[in-house]
Amino acid sequence: MAWRDGIKAFDAAIDAGMVWISSHGNEAFALLRGLLEGGFGAILWLLAELPFWALAGMVGALGWRLLGARFGAFATASLALCAALGLWTETIETLALVLSATTMAVLIGGGIGVFAGLSPRLAQVLDPVLDLIQTLPPYLYLLPAIAFLGYGPATAILATFIVAVPPTVKLTALGISRTPVEFLELGAASGASGWQVFAKIRLPFALASIMAGVNQSLMMAFGMVVIAGIVGSGGLGQTIYASVRTLDIARSVDAAIAIVVLTIVLDRLSQTAARPQGQQKEIRT
Repeated sequence: MAWRDGIKAFDAAIDAGMVWISSHGNEAFALLRGLLEGGFGAILWLLAELPFWALAGMVGALGWRLLGARFGAFATASLALCAALGLWTETIETLALVLSATTMAVLIGGGIGVFAGLSPRLAQVLDPVLDLIQTLPPYLYLLPAIAFLGYGPATAILATFIVAVPPTVKLTALGISRTPVEFLELGAASGASGWQVFAKIRLPFALASIMAGVNQSLMMAFGMVVIAGIVGSGGLGQTIYASVRTLDIARSVDAAIAIVVLTIVLDRLSQTAARPQGQQKEIRT
């Protein structure tokens, strides 16, 4: 049938395009791989230099400052549990992967979101693209990443970045676009420049929405990092994947517990950062 021939032609075109990109972009992909692994290595080195009790204590102190003594004690005990399970190295590898991908998503997605918030036409173009990214199965992003970057942390970071970037773009654009009109008019009437209006009016009003996007990107990154364990990314995801292959149920449960506690701690901390200052004080009291 004609439609089957069309599908075969489409598949052949995709394969040919992948081959052409991989054969003509070796230097660019090597540079990208070096940048991704370099950033990941720097974050991992910084985390690995700290003893587990020091990092757990720092996170606990931050939790105490933002959410109170009870959560601070919980955060410290949770991270100490990861070390007690014999998974501290894997835990900080996972944390480094998540922070690397989320930082990229915030920097790149936040910039795109600002432009989308200022341009309704650009937002209309981006919305279906972002919806498509969030709808497609996460495994789909690993395949081209493996083809272009090979196995390792770089592939996991790139795939995780793709999954994590839509919430930041969407919520940044939403916050920028919903600045009250009367405040924009007041800024224009007072003679403020476009940059001053953005920095002193739009950005403060959008900050809560932007931080909510950061929180959502962080959660999406955690989910993808576990899946990305199949590409040799290291961390808890690879531990779970290896445990499944060898039917080591106890080890996989330990790694799952470490992922859960790490996700809860970072989720609560990032959620608190997304709340207005007044609400943070109410929570602590």
